[in-house]
Amino acid sequence: MSAVPRSQKPAGRFRRMLDRLSSSQEDLESEELREDTETTGCTRIGDCQDRQIVTVTGTLRTVTLRPRAGVPALEAELFDGSAALDVVWLGRRSIVGIEPGRKLIASGRISMSRGRRVLFNPKYELRPLGRE
Repeated sequence: MSAVPRSQKPAGRFRRMLDRLSSSQEDLESEELREDTETTGCTRIGDCQDRQIVTVTGTLRTVTLRPRAGVPALEAELFDGSAALDVVWLGRRSIVGIEPGRKLIASGRISMSRGRRVLFNPKYELRPLGRE
């Protein structure tokens, strides 16, 4: 992996082809997610600060049911290519459409819990499945 971000490299056809061939699948997916964040006008998760109201987008990596203080809580990890964010819906055991691999736009106030960014009970919009 080179020290210069791909967006600052020359954008010639040969360079793009060479970058794609030499990049891992994870790097390519992360770059695609970062571009999607920019095109939707959302805040990058890596730039989010504690107590900030944000709108973020990304792909759900994991979805788990994990009780919090005896209350059911559906937790999902949202990744946008820059960082990950835990999205938690309190009092919910499941939500139709919330599944790993699904793209999502979520809005709410960021909080920090055990050094991780968390978004509790966000307003959310499910993105269409497949290519747009």
